[in-house]
Amino acid sequence: MMTGLTTGNGQKSGVAVFKARCRNAIARLWQEGSQQRGPWGNEMLSMAKSLAALLDGVQRPGDFYTSGTHEISAPGLEIEGVGTIALPLLTNQAEQMIAVADAAPYGRGEQTLVDTAVRRSWQIDRDKVHIRGRGWARTLEAIVARAANGLGVPGPVTAEFYKLLVYDAGSFFVNHRDSEKAAGMFATLIIVLPSIHTGGELVIRHRGREVRVNPRCDEPSDACFVAFYADCVHEVSPIASGHRLTLVYNLLRPGGGAQPTPPSYTSEQRRLADLLRRWSGPKAETGDTSPEKLIYPLEHSYTSESLSFEALKGADAARAATLLAAAGTAGCDLYLALVSIEESGSAEYTGDYRSYRRGGNSDADFEEIEVIERYESLASWRKPRGGEVALGELPIFEDEISPADALTDLAPDEENFHEATGNEGASFERSYRRAALVLWPTHRRLAVMSQGGLSATLPYLAELTQEWTKAGGVQGSALWSQAHELAGHMIAGWPRDDRGVGNVPSPGATMLELLGRLGDTERSYQFLADVVAGGLFGRNDNEQIAQALRRLTPSIAAEFLERIVFNNACKAIDSCVDLLLRSVGAARGEYDMRPAAAALVAALPGDQARTPEFPAWRRPQPIEPQIVTDALTALSQVDPALADMATGIFLNRSKTYDADKVLIPAGLVLGHLVAEGVTAAIRLREACIAHLRARIAEPLAPPADWSRNSKLTCNCQHCGELSRFLGVDGFQNPRKSGAGVVLR
Repeated sequence: MMTGLTTGNGQKSGVAVFKARCRNAIARLWQEGSQQRGPWGNEMLSMAKSLAALLDGVQRPGDFYTSGTHEISAPGLEIEGVGTIALPLLTNQAEQMIAVADAAPYGRGEQTLVDTAVRRSWQIDRDKVHIRGRGWARTLEAIVARAANGLGVPGPVTAEFYKLLVYDAGSFFVNHRDSEKAAGMFATLIIVLPSIHTGGELVIRHRGREVRVNPRCDEPSDACFVAFYADCVHEVSPIASGHRLTLVYNLLRPGGGAQPTPPSYTSEQRRLADLLRRWSGPKAETGDTSPEKLIYPLEHSYTSESLSFEALKGADAARAATLLAAAGTAGCDLYLALVSIEESGSAEYTGDYRSYRRGGNSDADFEEIEVIERYESLASWRKPRGGEVALGELPIFEDEISPADALTDLAPDEENFHEATGNEGASFERSYRRAALVLWPTHRRLAVMSQGGLSATLPYLAELTQEWTKAGGVQGSALWSQAHELAGHMIAGWPRDDRGVGNVPSPGATMLELLGRLGDTERSYQFLADVVAGGLFGRNDNEQIAQALRRLTPSIAAEFLERIVFNNACKAIDSCVDLLLRSVGAARGEYDMRPAAAALVAALPGDQARTPEFPAWRRPQPIEPQIVTDALTALSQVDPALADMATGIFLNRSKTYDADKVLIPAGLVLGHLVAEGVTAAIRLREACIAHLRARIAEPLAPPADWSRNSKLTCNCQHCGELSRFLGVDGFQNPRKSGAGVVLR
């Protein structure tokens, strides 16, 4: 999260905006100066700047291949000897097409050969295929335009139908290159029409790079297309099931001249890979403050629905392809995500005051004064090979943005102003959306995920634990190591807001339960030391805390229990009493609990000289009878002398431990301890009896107020009269007033 007095809208002006920008500039200069003095110098600390400089050199759009899906107007497809073809392709029609098709050949030098060990598919020549319909012409034109843009080819490009291919289960094609079959041909375009099948991945290789595309659409109204330069080596892996129906086109650039070639960013790719390798190395140096992830915002606009690597436009596509190749060799993960920025702040009314009074003002009548809050995050993650990935919402930190000013001076996607109300001045809210490439070292993936907080990491840790258990539960395995690493990141970033102390549930119980299932003693120790002993636990965590203490050595368990009670009893006595009682029940004398019990007795509330001051939101709740019963139950098993000491405190601090509201209800529950001859319980019981006898001996006195509740639910005549009688202002002691009925 990034909050503060920062601005992100260059459309506004004013003194406040100017001052905010000055503060930002000063902060950046100070940060740069401190970074230059660090042991890592400028190399690692300028990662974002270096990444932007290299990617900015990738200007020409396009790559050696492009792919995507496109909604189609179904063509009027007719095959001689079969008839009109229905889409999605029917099984019986696929078999009829294969019956009239020829085995697809392949070229070897000047020869054209047929060998099912090299290629197994079925082709129908173009003179036997008839494609009709104006809708299909428009669809083909749009697909060709997208293919040309993806390949980085400017100017007009036309598509010449070459042939139709039918694949059935087991069909494949080994490595090969397409020959140039027509003048001006520079690439091949394949369009997979709606057909139900699995497998058949298309692998394309060019100059040491390899991509894998699965040209298959689950949506029956979509077609999948793939285009690649003619000199690319490619292969089709076997179809696993079903049938695939493919139209093959030659892409031509009319007019002659030099044929287009794929853009080559070999130099930029090599330099990017070198930069990323240095960044992705182990963080061994104590001065390494390089960012965990890098965020490169894209030039074009994309919605969540249209966001994918295949749909990137212009230079965005070229930069993504170059960075993807470099990341693959440098051990980094690359994703697409949407940057979301939410801002709010104060505003002022600049329009006509009379119009304002009449309610005729609009957003144009307001002007921003100052940005008070700004929150930046990443979501809607996309994988390079298509599809979403559940990484959750991750925050954005300033040193991760490449270049540093990429998210400033943006035009908001949505902006709303609110009029002044009461003591509150005018305000505004606005939001921005922008797509970005996001990458991080593969081995730091869990560290990056932990930035999303417990809502992202706790379910993933549970999933890892479950998978590890199913895999045999071997400590030290890859899954266990991942869980161990993730738990370390989670503990290091555990939320430090201690408002969860008391009876409010927290994720701590789940964390300890998972660590127990993993048998991760080291992380259990770390969690108890860094989180629980610091006060970030609630009563509902105690059962898991008690079980976690049992997994430690007796001396360490005793030390931890004492630390937890000592650090938290003053602000959460009920949770500490409950923890001691549960620990007694769980451990059954396995370790010494007397130090923790002594700390608990010393912290029992009621000593005005030792009662700490608390803010209103953290003020301890009134003492309940259960605190007394649980304390004496636990203390009597740990050390009877401490139980006697606690009883003395309960009896001597009457303002805190009210006899009628606390002690007598507690004494009624402690009968089992009295029966067992526990001195502390007997002493409390005798004191309660003495208190009751003293109360009984007091002379009876008439009530100071004879009024009664006059609200009755019944609406009958008699109850109505009774209600009026009880509600009479003069209803007093009937003996004195002589009115109504004499109460005896």
